Amino acid sequence: VEPEKHKEGHVWHSIGYPMDFQTYGGSFLYHMEENKVCIGYVVALDYENPHMNIYQEFQYGARTLNEGGLQSMPKLDFPGGVLVGCAAGMLNVPKIKGSHTALKSGMLAGEAVFNAMTACEEEEQGSEPLDLSGYPEALKASWIHDELYKARNIRPGFHGGLLPGLINAGVDTYLFRGNAPWTLRHKRADHESLKPASECPEIEYPKPDGKISFDINTSVYRSGTNHDHDQPAHLRLRDESVPMKINYAEYKGPEGRFCPARVYEYVEDEETKEMKLTINAQNCLHCKACDIKDPTQNINWTVPE
Repeated sequence: VEPEKHKEGHVWHSIGYPMDFQTYGGSFLYHMEENKVCIGYVVALDYENPHMNIYQEFQYGARTLNEGGLQSMPKLDFPGGVLVGCAAGMLNVPKIKGSHTALKSGMLAGEAVFNAMTACEEEEQGSEPLDLSGYPEALKASWIHDELYKARNIRPGFHGGLLPGLINAGVDTYLFRGNAPWTLRHKRADHESLKPASECPEIEYPKPDGKISFDINTSVYRSGTNHDHDQPAHLRLRDESVPMKINYAEYKGPEGRFCPARVYEYVEDEETKEMKLTINAQNCLHCKACDIKDPTQNINWTVPE
């Protein structure tokens, strides 16, 4: 950017626009070195309009953030292993920040593993999975839990829309200082939020200009994603009849719009002349949006070859 517009080290966050008042979304803008800025936009996957195109909202898609907060975190330990950082949902949503909690939880996990191993007799090591129940206990006693606890009510407050969410965020942050005597819950899973396409307005997006906005194929190419074209598809359908019977019939094929890499396309079959779902798995960015947003939960993301 122009030097007079650059302020190295500044961090700017926004909320709302270009989302409507019922859809949660916001941006981040970081002023880097050498007059460069890093900018991004986050769209919540509990949006209702199936015509929304995630890529077209901001011209790119990277990954899905697990923003459920403290009340959505799963059990953190299991025999021989633990969940840390974003895998456990330790993102601080108001700050759009999770690297610090990931680092700290990794440190706590390492200490828990060390303590569990030193507590075992040498001859017992390897015979049974380690008991790492000390890890969630240590995490709850750390600043991670305190920070996430104070931010826990911010994201659920926006389920009622932008204005109610802002009011709740202000009251929770400035009046209660994150210590409100209640904890808001998430009302439904993201895949349950879509309305039928017939009940929602279609959205027209401007065509990319090739200067600051680009088509999907160009962005996928620049992402450097790479899969062997002949490897088994890692995106699998539990029932191959569901896309046409439900997803296309009721929601006009939202897979083609919530995927930011055009992995899913509804095309006309050359023989039958009927529409069918084509999966271009080689384009996949592994953002996991399909595994989360598919209204029928028919798409199963598996580890690629």
